[in-house]
Parts: sequence; structure tokens; C-alpha cells
Amino acid sequence: MRQALYRKYRSRSFDEVVGQEHITKTLKSAIKSGRISHAYLFTGPRGVGKTSVARILAHEVNQLPYKDESIHLDIIEIDAASNRRIDEIRELRERVRVAPSSARYKVYIIDEVHMLTREAFNALLKTLEEPPAHCIFILATTEAHKLPETIVSRTQRFEFKPIGPSEAAAHLGSLAKREKINIETSALELLADFGQGSFRDSISYLDQLSSNGGTITAADVRTLLGLPSKGEISRLISSMRTGDLSAILDCLRSIREQGVDAAQVAAALAAKIRVQLSEGQADQPTIDLLKQLLEVPASSRPYDYLEIIVLEAGQKHQDTSSADTPPPPEASQETKPETGPKEVKKAASHHEKPSNTIKDADFPAGRWAEVVERSKHKAASIYTALRLAVPEFSDGVLTLKFEFPLHQKKLEKAENKQLVASIIDEIFGLKVPIRCVVDKEAFPQAEAEDIRPDNENGGQLASINNIFGGSEVLES
Repeated sequence: MRQALYRKYRSRSFDEVVGQEHITKTLKSAIKSGRISHAYLFTGPRGVGKTSVARILAHEVNQLPYKDESIHLDIIEIDAASNRRIDEIRELRERVRVAPSSARYKVYIIDEVHMLTREAFNALLKTLEEPPAHCIFILATTEAHKLPETIVSRTQRFEFKPIGPSEAAAHLGSLAKREKINIETSALELLADFGQGSFRDSISYLDQLSSNGGTITAADVRTLLGLPSKGEISRLISSMRTGDLSAILDCLRSIREQGVDAAQVAAALAAKIRVQLSEGQADQPTIDLLKQLLEVPASSRPYDYLEIIVLEAGQKHQDTSSADTPPPPEASQETKPETGPKEVKKAASHHEKPSNTIKDADFPAGRWAEVVERSKHKAASIYTALRLAVPEFSDGVLTLKFEFPLHQKKLEKAENKQLVASIIDEIFGLKVPIRCVVDKEAFPQAEAEDIRPDNENGGQLASINNIFGGSEVLES
């Protein structure tokens, strides 16, 4: 059976460990000077070499050769995920008293130590407080924050850091060369970046791609990992920033048809936004989107959630663009010299009123239905409330009167008022402030009717219409 690459190239000496020189240098110096601790704690993300360094340390302190999958009776590895109960730790406490069979030290490597129960931790604490002179503990975990402080304080802690993309790509390239795997540099960089600091994950993906034969390209890596292309992400962000909702839907549909995972699309979008932030190109709607992208992987319907938040960001850009559009330039106010009553009257007719002064007669109240209809296509969520409003323009302010507070509060939101203002500007070329009020007197009150089964439900329908507005009634 062929051996997996990550096992074949597992580090077996401190010099072979990649990206953790700050740890290997300290451990080598401690062993050389004889300053060996009774307990070590290795923390850090997965796949960065914690277990490998623990095994190397166990062999080095005992001056034992470490080759292939060598096993020694005095080097015991325990998986805390499957041996987490107090009974297993009590058994361990009994065994540590027994002297090593042939080595100088009996070394216990406890992987994923954060999985131990509270009772098991308490039992382990007693052993760490008074360990036998011939026993060394090496604890490894990806979640150090779950360990009791009493355990942490009795160990020497070493923080393993994620391996940088450039360093990981260079090492992957050397492994590929040794294994005679043809792979493009861009593909190596993509693998290293996707590994997110986990060298083991990157090697595993390289191993999987090597079975295809031929030269491995960046496109092959994207297909295997389900990653969107940079061009698609750039097109999606561009459509979002221009507020082109139709183009956003087309981009997401195309990406989804390629089988790209929604979480990977969210991650790629977030990475692109971070680059824009560093370059000072990101605006507020884009920054707001960054927080929401983190919630995509945990959503029960990731693609639907991704679509909603990206469309919302696009709508915000659209609204911002409409609000920032400057008013049309005023017509020239130059007039001919006054030569008589006719010339004066003609010149006055060419004067444009200042853009910030709108007379009551300027607002075409009779075309309010156009505003309502346009809102149906731009934001259906406010259409229902807007069609129940009674508009009144006075003193340069558009007042929308509602019969019920529910509708008034809906339109009172800043983004909704801004949207209505942008629609009015698009249709009439007028920029007007808007306020929303509850005014029941603006609505005619229907006469009270008896609510009786034989009254053709008139009373019930009147009550319903008072709350939700008039609508077509379908009789069964």
C-alpha cells in the first residue's frame, strides 16, 4: 500500500521541522544543556507540527533514533478524545510510577488534551504536581483556552504558529520535485494559501492531485477544492459596488452552477475586501458585508444567505449612489439688457428657481401612483406600506400620512425614506425631504356595520381593510 505523502515526509528531526524555528531552537538548546522540564504544552492550529515535534522531543531526550514509524515502549501516545474519562487518567497515574523499560525517561504524549473531562483534569493535575523523576509529559492541543489554568501553569508552553503561504509553497515545491510531480507555481501558491497555515492539509491536497497525472494547474486546484476564480470574485464585487442587482444574481448563479461551495465564495469575497481595506478602497456597505460573510458557513442554507447579504450590499450601494447624485445644473441666469417690458418678461421666464426652494405647486401630487409603482420593483418590502400612504406636500416637505403606526414606522426607517426620495428624484427630478406621521383624520372612517353571518361578512372585511388596506377578495 502506498504511503500518504504527509506521513512519508513527516519531520523526524528538529532540523526538518518547517516554520517553527522559534520552538526547535529552544528545545535543542534545553536538551543540550540538560534543562529538561517534566511537562510541556504545545498549542497551535492543526497540521503545524505539534505531534511531530512531541515525538522528536521524546526521542531526543532519550537519545533514541527516530526512523520511519518506529515504536518504543517508553514513548506512549494517548488520544485524549477517546481516553477522556477519569478512569483512563487514574490508570495512567498508576503506570507512571513504573520505571522505564530501557530508556532514560518514560514520555507520555497526550494529544488533544483539551478533550479531557473536568474530573480527568483534576486527576492529571495531581500527577503534574508531583511527577516521578523518570517521567515527562507532553500535552498537545488546538484549543488551549479550554485547559484549566492549573494545568497550564505547571507546564512549559510553546505556541506553534501557522506556516506562512510563501514558506509553505516553497516547501510544497521541494516535495513535488522529489516526488516528480509536475505542478505550476500558481497552483502551489493556491494550495499553500488554501491550507491556511496547516502544512499537513496542503500536502494532503497535493497528494490527491498527483494521482490525476500530467501537469497540475491552478484550474485543477480550484476544481478540486471548490474555489471560485479571481475573475468571478472581482466581477461580483464590481456588480455589487455599482448596485447592479441583476448582474449580482448572474454571477452567483454562474458560480453555483460550477459547484463552488458557498463558504469558499464567502471566504474569497472576505479576502478581496480585506485587500481593498488595506488599499483604502473599501466603503461602508462593503465593510458591513465583511461581518455577515463570516456567518455564511454556519447558515442552514449557505447559498441563499450569501445571495441575500450580497444583494443587500448591492442595494445599499445603489441607494448611496442615488443619494449622492448631484442635482441637475441650473440654467444660466444671464439675461439680455432690459430694453422694454417684453424683454424683461422674457428674461424672467428663463430664470430657474434655486434647487433648494421647491414650491408646493412644483410637486405633481397627481402622479404619486408612479412613485408607488416604482417602489414595487425597487423594494417590494415597502410597497405595501407606501400604497396606503396619503401624500401631502407643504412648505417644501413631503409628508406621508398613515392610518396605523405599523406602516409609519416601516417608512420612517432612514434607508426606506432615502429610497423613496431617490425614486421621486428619478421620476420628477426633485429632491425633497420626507417625514412620516400617523394621521387617522386623513382617512375616511367607514360606517360601523353589524358583524353577522348573514351580512355578507361586511363587518369583517371592513375591519380587515382598516388594518391591511383594501385588496381583491377571492370567493371560493
